Amino acid sequence: MPSFQSIFIAALILAFGLKLWLLLRQLRHVWQHRASPPAVFAARIPVEEHHKAADYTLAKARLGLLHLVVEAGLLLAFTLGGGLQWLNDLLLPQLSPLLAGTALLLSLFLIGALVELPLNLYHQFGIETRFGFNRQTAGGFVADMAKQSLLGLLIGGPLILLVLWLMGIMGASWWLWVWGVWMGFNLLILMLYPTVIAPLFNKFTPLEDAALKARIEALLQRAGFTASGVFVMDGSRRSSHGNAYFTGLGKNKRIVFFDTLLNQLSPEQIEAVLAHELGHFKHRHIVKRIALMFVLSLGLLAVLAWLQQAPWFHAGLGVVAPTDATTLALFFLALPVFLFPLTPLMSLYSRKHEFEADAFAASHCDPSHLVTALVRLYRDNAATLTPDPIYSLFYDSHPKAVERIAKLEYYDRVSTTPQRA
Repeated sequence: MPSFQSIFIAALILAFGLKLWLLLRQLRHVWQHRASPPAVFAARIPVEEHHKAADYTLAKARLGLLHLVVEAGLLLAFTLGGGLQWLNDLLLPQLSPLLAGTALLLSLFLIGALVELPLNLYHQFGIETRFGFNRQTAGGFVADMAKQSLLGLLIGGPLILLVLWLMGIMGASWWLWVWGVWMGFNLLILMLYPTVIAPLFNKFTPLEDAALKARIEALLQRAGFTASGVFVMDGSRRSSHGNAYFTGLGKNKRIVFFDTLLNQLSPEQIEAVLAHELGHFKHRHIVKRIALMFVLSLGLLAVLAWLQQAPWFHAGLGVVAPTDATTLALFFLALPVFLFPLTPLMSLYSRKHEFEADAFAASHCDPSHLVTALVRLYRDNAATLTPDPIYSLFYDSHPKAVERIAKLEYYDRVSTTPQRA
Protein backbone atom coordinates (compact mmCIF):
# COMPACT_ATOMS: atom_id res chain seq x y z
CA MET A 1 0.00 0.00 0.00
CA PRO A 2 1.32 3.51 -0.79
CA SER A 3 2.11 5.69 2.21
CA PHE A 4 -0.04 8.72 2.99
CA GLN A 5 2.91 10.92 2.06
CA SER A 6 2.92 9.38 -1.42
CA ILE A 7 -0.85 9.87 -1.69
CA PHE A 8 -0.50 13.51 -0.61
CA ILE A 9 2.28 14.19 -3.11
CA ALA A 10 0.24 12.58 -5.89
CA ALA A 11 -2.84 14.62 -4.96
CA LEU A 12 -0.76 17.81 -4.81
CA ILE A 13 0.76 17.15 -8.23
CA LEU A 14 -2.71 16.42 -9.63
CA ALA A 15 -4.24 19.59 -8.15
CA PHE A 16 -1.28 21.75 -9.16
CA GLY A 17 -1.23 20.30 -12.66
CA LEU A 18 -4.98 20.77 -13.08
CA LYS A 19 -4.85 24.39 -11.89
CA LEU A 20 -1.91 25.09 -14.17
CA TRP A 21 -3.67 23.50 -17.14
CA LEU A 22 -6.81 25.53 -16.48
CA LEU A 23 -4.88 28.80 -16.23
CA LEU A 24 -2.99 28.09 -19.45
CA ARG A 25 -6.27 27.27 -21.19
CA GLN A 26 -7.74 30.56 -19.95
CA LEU A 27 -4.72 32.52 -21.17
CA ARG A 28 -4.83 30.89 -24.60
CA HIS A 29 -8.60 31.14 -25.07
CA VAL A 30 -8.92 34.79 -24.01
CA TRP A 31 -5.98 35.77 -26.21
CA GLN A 32 -7.39 33.90 -29.22
CA HIS A 33 -10.74 35.73 -28.82
CA ARG A 34 -9.25 39.15 -28.09
CA ALA A 35 -9.85 40.58 -31.58
CA SER A 36 -13.60 41.14 -31.27
CA PRO A 37 -16.42 40.55 -28.77
CA PRO A 38 -19.01 37.78 -29.26
CA ALA A 39 -21.69 38.60 -31.83
CA VAL A 40 -24.36 39.29 -29.20
CA PHE A 41 -22.14 42.04 -27.77
CA ALA A 42 -20.81 43.43 -31.05
CA ALA A 43 -23.12 46.45 -31.01
CA ARG A 44 -22.98 46.84 -27.22
CA ILE A 45 -19.30 46.65 -26.29
CA PRO A 46 -16.76 48.77 -28.22
CA VAL A 47 -13.83 46.79 -29.58
CA GLU A 48 -11.34 48.79 -27.52
CA GLU A 49 -13.30 47.95 -24.34
CA HIS A 50 -13.25 44.26 -25.29
CA HIS A 51 -9.47 44.51 -25.78
CA LYS A 52 -9.17 46.09 -22.33
CA ALA A 53 -11.22 43.31 -20.73
CA ALA A 54 -9.11 40.65 -22.43
CA ASP A 55 -5.84 42.30 -21.39
CA TYR A 56 -7.10 42.74 -17.82
CA THR A 57 -8.09 39.07 -17.64
CA LEU A 58 -4.74 37.99 -19.08
CA ALA A 59 -2.83 40.11 -16.55
CA LYS A 60 -4.75 38.56 -13.65
CA ALA A 61 -4.27 35.05 -15.05
CA ARG A 62 -0.49 35.58 -15.34
CA LEU A 63 -0.41 36.71 -11.73
CA GLY A 64 -2.44 33.60 -10.96
CA LEU A 65 0.38 31.46 -12.32
CA LEU A 66 2.80 33.04 -9.86
CA HIS A 67 0.30 32.71 -7.03
CA LEU A 68 -0.09 29.03 -7.85
CA VAL A 69 3.65 28.43 -7.47
CA VAL A 70 3.82 30.42 -4.21
CA GLU A 71 0.82 28.55 -2.82
CA ALA A 72 2.32 25.15 -3.58
CA GLY A 73 5.74 26.16 -2.24
CA LEU A 74 4.25 27.41 1.02
CA LEU A 75 2.25 24.21 1.46
CA LEU A 76 5.32 22.04 0.91
CA ALA A 77 7.40 24.19 3.27
CA PHE A 78 4.88 23.82 6.09
CA THR A 79 4.32 20.09 5.59
CA LEU A 80 7.03 17.96 3.99
CA GLY A 81 9.60 20.70 4.58
CA GLY A 82 9.07 20.46 8.34
CA GLY A 83 8.03 24.09 8.81
CA LEU A 84 5.03 23.26 10.97
CA GLN A 85 7.06 20.99 13.24
CA TRP A 86 9.75 23.67 13.52
CA LEU A 87 7.19 26.29 14.57
CA ASN A 88 5.68 23.90 17.09
CA ASP A 89 9.12 23.13 18.59
CA LEU A 90 9.83 26.85 18.81
CA LEU A 91 6.61 27.81 20.59
CA LEU A 92 5.91 24.87 22.93
CA PRO A 93 8.81 25.51 25.34
CA GLN A 94 7.84 29.18 25.65
CA LEU A 95 4.09 28.89 26.32
CA SER A 96 1.46 26.61 27.79
CA PRO A 97 0.18 23.97 25.33
CA LEU A 98 -3.08 25.86 24.79
CA LEU A 99 -1.42 29.23 24.15
CA ALA A 100 1.34 27.62 22.07
CA GLY A 101 -1.27 25.95 19.86
CA THR A 102 -3.14 29.22 19.41
CA ALA A 103 0.10 31.04 18.59
CA LEU A 104 1.03 28.30 16.12
CA LEU A 105 -2.19 28.65 14.12
CA LEU A 106 -2.09 32.45 14.18
CA SER A 107 1.54 32.31 13.04
CA LEU A 108 0.56 30.20 10.04
CA PHE A 109 -2.00 32.79 8.98
CA LEU A 110 0.53 35.59 9.49
CA ILE A 111 3.30 33.87 7.52
CA GLY A 112 0.91 33.07 4.69
CA ALA A 113 -0.28 36.69 4.56
CA LEU A 114 3.28 38.03 4.53
CA VAL A 115 4.36 35.67 1.76
CA GLU A 116 1.39 36.68 -0.39
CA LEU A 117 1.70 40.39 0.41
CA PRO A 118 3.94 41.20 -2.62
CA LEU A 119 1.40 39.51 -4.92
CA ASN A 120 -1.47 41.48 -3.38
CA LEU A 121 0.50 44.72 -3.69
CA TYR A 122 1.22 44.03 -7.35
CA HIS A 123 -2.43 43.22 -7.99
CA GLN A 124 -3.66 46.39 -6.30
CA PHE A 125 -1.03 48.91 -7.35
CA GLY A 126 0.17 47.19 -10.53
CA ILE A 127 -2.71 45.55 -12.38
CA GLU A 128 -5.63 47.53 -10.92
CA THR A 129 -3.77 50.82 -11.40
CA ARG A 130 -2.68 49.99 -14.95
CA PHE A 131 -6.27 49.35 -16.02
CA GLY A 132 -7.69 52.38 -14.23
CA PHE A 133 -9.54 50.65 -11.39
CA ASN A 134 -7.37 51.38 -8.36
CA ARG A 135 -8.29 54.30 -6.13
CA GLN A 136 -6.58 52.94 -3.05
CA THR A 137 -3.71 54.90 -1.55
CA ALA A 138 -0.66 53.31 0.05
CA GLY A 139 -1.77 54.69 3.40
CA GLY A 140 -5.26 53.29 2.93
CA PHE A 141 -3.84 49.89 2.01
CA VAL A 142 -1.71 49.81 5.16
CA ALA A 143 -4.65 50.96 7.29
CA ASP A 144 -6.90 48.25 5.86
CA MET A 145 -4.24 45.62 6.44
CA ALA A 146 -3.76 46.78 10.04
CA LYS A 147 -7.52 46.68 10.71
CA GLN A 148 -7.85 43.24 9.15
CA SER A 149 -4.93 41.90 11.19
CA LEU A 150 -6.25 43.34 14.44
CA LEU A 151 -9.76 42.08 13.74
CA GLY A 152 -8.41 38.64 12.86
CA LEU A 153 -6.46 38.56 16.12
CA LEU A 154 -9.40 39.74 18.26
CA ILE A 155 -11.89 37.35 16.67
CA GLY A 156 -9.70 34.48 15.48
CA GLY A 157 -7.51 34.26 18.59
CA PRO A 158 -10.33 33.52 21.08
CA LEU A 159 -12.06 31.22 18.59
CA ILE A 160 -8.91 29.12 18.08
CA LEU A 161 -8.31 29.07 21.84
CA LEU A 162 -11.86 27.83 22.46
CA VAL A 163 -11.60 25.12 19.77
CA LEU A 164 -8.30 23.81 21.15
CA TRP A 165 -9.70 23.86 24.68
CA LEU A 166 -12.73 21.80 23.56
CA MET A 167 -10.45 19.35 21.74
CA GLY A 168 -8.53 18.88 24.97
CA ILE A 169 -11.35 18.36 27.46
CA MET A 170 -14.38 16.97 25.61
CA GLY A 171 -13.01 13.53 24.83
CA ALA A 172 -14.03 11.63 21.72
CA SER A 173 -17.06 13.86 21.08
CA TRP A 174 -15.04 17.10 20.92
CA TRP A 175 -15.83 17.55 17.22
CA LEU A 176 -19.57 17.84 17.91
CA TRP A 177 -18.90 20.59 20.43
CA VAL A 178 -16.61 22.38 17.99
CA TRP A 179 -19.28 22.10 15.31
CA GLY A 180 -21.77 23.80 17.62
CA VAL A 181 -19.29 26.59 18.32
CA TRP A 182 -18.56 26.96 14.60
CA MET A 183 -22.26 27.28 13.76
CA GLY A 184 -22.83 29.85 16.48
CA PHE A 185 -19.76 31.82 15.46
CA ASN A 186 -20.83 32.05 11.81
CA LEU A 187 -24.36 33.09 12.66
CA LEU A 188 -23.04 35.74 15.06
CA ILE A 189 -20.70 37.13 12.40
CA LEU A 190 -23.56 37.27 9.88
CA MET A 191 -25.63 39.31 12.33
CA LEU A 192 -22.80 41.63 13.38
CA TYR A 193 -21.20 42.18 9.98
CA PRO A 194 -23.56 44.89 8.62
CA THR A 195 -23.55 47.12 11.71
CA VAL A 196 -20.26 46.36 13.48
CA ILE A 197 -17.62 44.91 11.13
CA ALA A 198 -18.32 46.47 7.70
CA PRO A 199 -18.37 50.07 9.06
CA LEU A 200 -14.78 49.58 10.24
CA PHE A 201 -13.69 49.56 6.59
CA ASN A 202 -16.28 51.66 4.75
CA LYS A 203 -18.68 54.50 5.31
CA PHE A 204 -22.37 53.66 4.90
CA THR A 205 -24.91 56.44 4.42
CA PRO A 206 -28.67 56.17 3.85
CA LEU A 207 -29.72 56.54 0.23
CA GLU A 208 -30.72 60.17 -0.30
CA ASP A 209 -32.06 60.12 -3.87
CA ALA A 210 -35.80 60.41 -3.16
CA ALA A 211 -36.98 59.22 -6.59
CA LEU A 212 -34.65 56.20 -6.59
CA LYS A 213 -35.57 55.41 -2.99
CA ALA A 214 -39.29 55.44 -3.88
CA ARG A 215 -38.63 53.12 -6.83
CA ILE A 216 -36.69 50.75 -4.57
CA GLU A 217 -39.34 50.77 -1.87
CA ALA A 218 -41.99 49.91 -4.45
CA LEU A 219 -39.88 46.97 -5.62
CA LEU A 220 -39.36 45.80 -2.04
CA GLN A 221 -43.10 45.90 -1.45
CA ARG A 222 -43.80 43.89 -4.62
CA ALA A 223 -41.15 41.35 -3.66
CA GLY A 224 -42.30 41.08 -0.04
CA PHE A 225 -38.89 42.08 1.32
CA THR A 226 -38.28 44.08 4.48
CA ALA A 227 -34.92 45.64 5.30
CA SER A 228 -33.50 47.86 8.00
CA GLY A 229 -32.47 50.39 5.37
CA VAL A 230 -31.00 51.12 1.96
CA PHE A 231 -27.39 52.33 2.19
CA VAL A 232 -24.69 53.67 -0.10
CA MET A 233 -21.13 52.45 0.51
CA ASP A 234 -18.09 54.53 -0.42
CA GLY A 235 -16.56 51.80 -2.59
CA SER A 236 -14.94 54.50 -4.75
CA ARG A 237 -12.35 55.02 -2.00
CA ARG A 238 -10.61 51.84 -3.13
CA SER A 239 -11.83 50.94 -6.60
CA SER A 240 -13.96 52.06 -9.53
CA HIS A 241 -15.60 48.61 -9.70
CA GLY A 242 -19.31 48.72 -8.92
CA ASN A 243 -21.55 46.25 -7.09
CA ALA A 244 -24.62 45.85 -4.90
CA TYR A 245 -25.58 43.34 -2.24
CA PHE A 246 -27.81 42.69 0.73
CA THR A 247 -26.40 41.42 3.96
CA GLY A 248 -27.34 40.44 7.48
CA LEU A 249 -29.92 38.21 9.11
CA GLY A 250 -33.30 38.92 10.62
CA LYS A 251 -33.87 42.57 11.50
CA ASN A 252 -30.28 43.41 10.55
CA LYS A 253 -30.88 42.85 6.81
CA ARG A 254 -29.80 45.85 4.80
CA ILE A 255 -29.40 46.70 1.12
CA VAL A 256 -26.07 48.19 0.07
CA PHE A 257 -25.14 49.92 -3.17
CA PHE A 258 -21.59 50.88 -4.07
CA ASP A 259 -21.50 54.59 -4.87
CA THR A 260 -19.72 53.65 -8.10
CA LEU A 261 -22.70 51.51 -9.14
CA LEU A 262 -25.12 54.39 -8.62
CA ASN A 263 -22.94 56.55 -10.87
CA GLN A 264 -22.78 53.85 -13.56
CA LEU A 265 -26.42 52.84 -13.94
CA SER A 266 -29.80 54.46 -14.58
CA PRO A 267 -32.61 54.18 -11.98
CA GLU A 268 -34.29 51.43 -14.05
CA GLN A 269 -31.05 49.48 -14.24
CA ILE A 270 -30.39 49.88 -10.50
CA GLU A 271 -33.88 48.55 -9.80
CA ALA A 272 -33.18 45.53 -12.01
CA VAL A 273 -29.86 44.81 -10.27
CA LEU A 274 -31.56 45.03 -6.88
CA ALA A 275 -34.33 42.71 -8.10
CA HIS A 276 -31.64 40.16 -8.91
CA GLU A 277 -30.21 40.46 -5.39
CA LEU A 278 -33.71 40.09 -3.93
CA GLY A 279 -34.06 36.92 -6.00
CA HIS A 280 -31.31 35.38 -3.92
CA PHE A 281 -33.28 36.24 -0.80
CA LYS A 282 -36.65 35.00 -2.07
CA HIS A 283 -35.12 31.70 -3.20
CA ARG A 284 -33.42 31.40 0.21
CA HIS A 285 -30.02 30.97 -1.42
CA ILE A 286 -28.16 32.39 1.57
CA VAL A 287 -29.96 30.05 3.96
CA LYS A 288 -29.30 27.09 1.66
CA ARG A 289 -25.60 27.91 1.43
CA ILE A 290 -25.33 28.30 5.19
CA ALA A 291 -27.09 24.95 5.69
CA LEU A 292 -24.78 23.31 3.15
CA MET A 293 -21.74 24.80 4.89
CA PHE A 294 -22.91 23.44 8.24
CA VAL A 295 -23.53 19.93 6.85
CA LEU A 296 -20.15 19.86 5.11
CA SER A 297 -18.36 21.20 8.20
CA LEU A 298 -19.93 18.47 10.33
CA GLY A 299 -18.64 15.82 7.96
CA LEU A 300 -15.17 17.39 7.76
CA LEU A 301 -14.91 17.65 11.55
CA ALA A 302 -15.80 13.96 11.82
CA VAL A 303 -12.97 13.17 9.39
CA LEU A 304 -10.64 15.41 11.40
CA ALA A 305 -11.51 13.54 14.61
CA TRP A 306 -10.62 10.26 12.87
CA LEU A 307 -7.33 11.65 11.51
CA GLN A 308 -6.40 12.97 14.95
CA GLN A 309 -5.89 9.36 16.05
CA ALA A 310 -3.95 8.35 12.90
CA PRO A 311 -0.14 8.49 13.31
CA TRP A 312 0.32 8.00 9.57
CA PHE A 313 -1.51 11.28 8.89
CA HIS A 314 0.90 13.38 10.97
CA ALA A 315 4.05 11.52 9.98
CA GLY A 316 3.11 11.62 6.32
CA LEU A 317 2.88 15.43 6.45
CA GLY A 318 6.11 16.10 8.30
CA VAL A 319 4.98 16.26 11.96
CA VAL A 320 6.73 13.84 14.30
CA ALA A 321 5.35 15.18 17.61
CA PRO A 322 1.66 15.88 16.92
CA THR A 323 -0.54 18.13 19.06
CA ASP A 324 -4.15 19.21 18.67
CA ALA A 325 -2.93 22.42 17.03
CA THR A 326 -0.71 20.63 14.50
CA THR A 327 -3.58 18.27 13.69
CA LEU A 328 -5.82 21.25 12.93
CA ALA A 329 -3.09 22.96 10.92
CA LEU A 330 -2.26 19.89 8.82
CA PHE A 331 -5.91 19.19 8.13
CA PHE A 332 -6.65 22.67 6.83
CA LEU A 333 -3.39 22.82 4.89
CA ALA A 334 -3.99 19.51 3.12
CA LEU A 335 -7.77 19.72 2.73
CA PRO A 336 -7.84 22.05 -0.34
CA VAL A 337 -5.54 19.65 -2.20
CA PHE A 338 -7.99 16.78 -1.89
CA LEU A 339 -11.16 18.85 -2.35
CA PHE A 340 -10.07 20.83 -5.42
CA PRO A 341 -11.52 18.30 -7.94
CA LEU A 342 -14.95 19.06 -6.39
CA THR A 343 -14.67 22.77 -7.26
CA PRO A 344 -16.88 22.49 -10.39
CA LEU A 345 -19.78 21.18 -8.29
CA MET A 346 -19.77 24.25 -6.03
CA SER A 347 -19.42 26.54 -9.03
CA LEU A 348 -22.34 24.80 -10.76
CA TYR A 349 -24.45 25.21 -7.61
CA SER A 350 -23.65 28.92 -7.50
CA ARG A 351 -24.45 29.44 -11.20
CA LYS A 352 -27.81 27.72 -10.69
CA HIS A 353 -28.60 30.28 -8.01
CA GLU A 354 -27.61 33.14 -10.31
CA PHE A 355 -29.97 31.92 -13.04
CA GLU A 356 -32.78 31.64 -10.48
CA ALA A 357 -32.11 35.17 -9.23
CA ASP A 358 -32.17 36.46 -12.82
CA ALA A 359 -35.52 34.75 -13.41
CA PHE A 360 -36.91 36.38 -10.27
CA ALA A 361 -35.64 39.77 -11.42
CA ALA A 362 -37.29 39.25 -14.81
CA SER A 363 -40.62 38.66 -13.05
CA HIS A 364 -40.44 41.92 -11.08
CA CYS A 365 -38.92 44.33 -13.56
CA ASP A 366 -38.28 44.67 -17.27
CA PRO A 367 -35.63 42.05 -18.21
CA SER A 368 -34.19 44.44 -20.78
CA HIS A 369 -33.14 46.76 -17.95
CA LEU A 370 -31.17 43.95 -16.33
CA VAL A 371 -29.60 43.15 -19.70
CA THR A 372 -28.43 46.74 -20.22
CA ALA A 373 -27.25 46.93 -16.60
CA LEU A 374 -25.18 43.76 -16.97
CA VAL A 375 -23.69 44.92 -20.26
CA ARG A 376 -22.70 48.21 -18.64
CA LEU A 377 -21.16 46.39 -15.67
CA TYR A 378 -19.32 43.92 -17.91
CA ARG A 379 -17.89 46.87 -19.82
CA ASP A 380 -17.05 49.13 -16.88
CA ASN A 381 -15.56 46.30 -14.80
CA ALA A 382 -13.59 44.88 -17.77
CA ALA A 383 -15.12 41.43 -17.29
CA THR A 384 -14.09 39.01 -20.01
CA LEU A 385 -16.86 37.97 -22.37
CA THR A 386 -14.85 35.02 -23.69
CA PRO A 387 -13.61 32.84 -20.80
CA ASP A 388 -12.33 29.38 -21.57
CA PRO A 389 -15.31 27.01 -21.22
CA ILE A 390 -13.53 24.48 -19.00
CA TYR A 391 -11.90 27.18 -16.86
CA SER A 392 -15.32 28.78 -16.45
CA LEU A 393 -16.83 25.39 -15.57
CA PHE A 394 -14.36 25.04 -12.71
CA TYR A 395 -14.16 28.53 -11.30
CA ASP A 396 -16.97 30.84 -12.36
CA SER A 397 -19.63 31.45 -9.73
CA HIS A 398 -21.71 33.36 -12.30
CA PRO A 399 -22.90 32.15 -15.71
CA LYS A 400 -20.93 33.22 -18.75
CA ALA A 401 -22.05 36.59 -20.08
CA VAL A 402 -23.34 35.17 -23.37
CA GLU A 403 -25.47 32.54 -21.60
CA ARG A 404 -26.84 34.97 -19.05
CA ILE A 405 -27.83 37.62 -21.59
CA ALA A 406 -29.42 34.99 -23.86
CA LYS A 407 -31.59 33.70 -21.01
CA LEU A 408 -32.75 37.20 -20.04
CA GLU A 409 -33.54 38.09 -23.65
CA TYR A 410 -35.53 34.87 -23.86
CA TYR A 411 -37.61 36.03 -20.89
CA ASP A 412 -38.16 39.34 -22.63
CA ARG A 413 -39.05 37.84 -25.98
CA VAL A 414 -41.25 34.78 -25.69
CA SER A 415 -44.73 34.38 -24.36
CA THR A 416 -43.54 32.22 -21.46
CA THR A 417 -41.81 35.21 -19.89
CA PRO A 418 -42.59 35.25 -16.13
CA GLN A 419 -45.55 37.50 -15.37
CA ARG A 420 -44.37 40.91 -14.31
CA ALA A 421 -45.85 42.46 -11.22
